[in-house]
Amino acid sequence: MEKDEIKLPVPPFTLETAKQKIQLAEDAWNSQDPIKVSKAYTVDSEWRNRSEFINGRDEIQSFLENKWQNERNYKLKKEYWAHSDDRIAVRFEYEYQMKDGDWFRAYGNENWEFDAKGLMKKRYASINDVPIKEEERRLK
Repeated sequence: MEKDEIKLPVPPFTLETAKQKIQLAEDAWNSQDPIKVSKAYTVDSEWRNRSEFINGRDEIQSFLENKWQNERNYKLKKEYWAHSDDRIAVRFEYEYQMKDGDWFRAYGNENWEFDAKGLMKKRYASINDVPIKEEERRLK
């Protein structure tokens, strides 16, 4: 991404633009393309994902490559929770199948903070996984 590239919509967020940002994030994550997803974050973005701490786009790409090699048939749904000028909170659920065939549904919350160009500079995620049977899937 070029230094002067802007990732619309940008702060300050309205309800409408916060929801647009959430949908764009959901679509990117469902693409399962680590490079595409990482371009929504600042080059020095700071993450907490469960108990793992990830810093910068290179680590984000590596994390996501590993994630989607292990979590197959991944499908994510994000929902608006709250927002302020440069922050958005979402709740989400996603479903995935491990290599051994077991299915899981993950529930969680994320807190996002953006820079003036609309790039996410902080992402803090709390996530819990619940085993499910394939016939219990809701996200397809």
